[in-house]
Amino acid sequence: YSMAESVVVGVRVRPFNEREKNLDAKLCLEMNGPTTSISNLSTPDAPPTNFTFDESFWSHDGFENDATGYSRPLPGSNYADQTYVYEKFGKRVLDNAWEGFHCCLFAYGQTGAGKSYSMVGYGANKGIVPISCEVIFDRIQANDKPEKRYEVVVSVVEIYMEKVQDLLVNPDQRKEGGLDIRESKMLGIYIDGVQK
Repeated sequence: YSMAESVVVGVRVRPFNEREKNLDAKLCLEMNGPTTSISNLSTPDAPPTNFTFDESFWSHDGFENDATGYSRPLPGSNYADQTYVYEKFGKRVLDNAWEGFHCCLFAYGQTGAGKSYSMVGYGANKGIVPISCEVIFDRIQANDKPEKRYEVVVSVVEIYMEKVQDLLVNPDQRKEGGLDIRESKMLGIYIDGVQK
C-alpha cells in the first residue's frame, strides 16, 4: 500500500434471506474478480451492465458451515468468507492506521444488505472489527521494546437518516437529533460528544 492510497471501494453480495427465498427471488448479479455485472432480468437478451471496484466479494453461495458454524468456501468456489474480506479490506485499513495514517472503514447499504455481518459478524463468523481488535492486541503483545507504549481508543458511530448516533451510548440516553460533526485546527474532523 502507498501513501497515495486514499479511497478503496469494495462490494459484497450476500445470500438470499428467507423473505427473498419465499418470494422466489432471482439472482441478477455476477462477480468476476473486481467486476460486478448486473443483468436486467426483464430483458434477458440485453448485455449486463458492468461495474469495476477494487474488490467484488461473492458471498451469495458456494460455502458450507463447518462444525464450529464458520462459513467456509467449498472447493473451487469463489465464496469470500469473513477472513478473506478482512485480509483484503480490514488488514489494509489496520496496517495503514498502524503506520500512523488516519483511516476509516465505512460500510454503506440499505437495511438488511449485510453491513453488520461484514463489520461485526455473527457467531464463529467474526467480522472485520473483532478480527482487527484481536490483531491490534496481538501486535501490542508482540512488542519487544519496553520504552514503547500503546493507547487504544475506540468510538463506534452510526449514520442513519442523516443523524450521527453513538453506539456506545444506550439508545434512550442518546442525544435527540444526533451528534454534530465538527472541524478543528487542533483535532481535525471530529464528532462532538462521542464516547471513547
